[in-house]
Amino acid sequence: MHTTQYEGKVVQVGNSRGMRLPAGFFKAHPEFNGKVRATFVADGQVLISAQPATKSKAAKPETDPIMDSFFSFLEAQMAAHPKHIVPADAAQLSRIGALVAGVKVV
Repeated sequence: MHTTQYEGKVVQVGNSRGMRLPAGFFKAHPEFNGKVRATFVADGQVLISAQPATKSKAAKPETDPIMDSFFSFLEAQMAAHPKHIVPADAAQLSRIGALVAGVKVV
């Protein structure tokens, strides 16, 4: 079994504390992007386990990290440069319609 160690640190998260690990950890182990369980093993040692996702009718839809990053970028650009926000004209709407013609949304 190959083991990889990751350095992290404990940080303040709202009114609680959390463990911050590098992005590479979550990229290599995406199962840890959801719920986790921490089990105390011994002084100075904790076992962190990924918890299986449960399907429920009230569950929130999964987010797409790429889209989240894009929307964050877009929000920052709109706040920094509000003069660039203009309504779409008829020609732009026509081009957009042509781009998505025949695309089904499910």
